[in-house]
Amino acid sequence: MIGTAKATVFIENEKVIVTEYRFLKPGENTGWHRHGHDYVVVPLMDGKLKLETSNGSSIAEMKKGVPYFRSEGVEHDVINASDGEYAFIEIELK
Repeated sequence: MIGTAKATVFIENEKVIVTEYRFLKPGENTGWHRHGHDYVVVPLMDGKLKLETSNGSSIAEMKKGVPYFRSEGVEHDVINASDGEYAFIEIELK
């Protein structure tokens, strides 16, 4: 995964990885990656993310503090589609 978003790992142990993804400007991305574990995303602010997958792209409306769950195996690139900076916390369950 090589993208332009800044990834900061806060916790990594045998049970969980907690990472903040921060996109400083529109268009920054995480880079293509595949999730090897189930995970939860907690948006730190309202905004929009563009999700690129092998099946096409979609826009996700994100609401501050409203988490969502995804199952292992998701493969995508996440792109900041907001007007400015955007950030979320990802909690990956091992």
